[in-house]
Amino acid sequence: MANLLDLTRRKLSDIQRVFIINGIIMLILAVLIVWTDAVLRLLVGLVILLVSYSLFYVAYKVHAVRKLID
Repeated sequence: MANLLDLTRRKLSDIQRVFIINGIIMLILAVLIVWTDAVLRLLVGLVILLVSYSLFYVAYKVHAVRKLID
């Protein structure tokens, strides 16, 4: 049982790390896209920013679940 919890904890840590890295990449892309002039690029940047925020939120929730398991 302890091995199963250890494996689950490790997998949740990996998932959390992936979400955070993807969120940072999406945040950087959103900032780079918004700096241009076109309104279409502004909208695309906002969508990417929204996806970035949702990835950070999911990483936060995974962290909360991991704390409950610990």
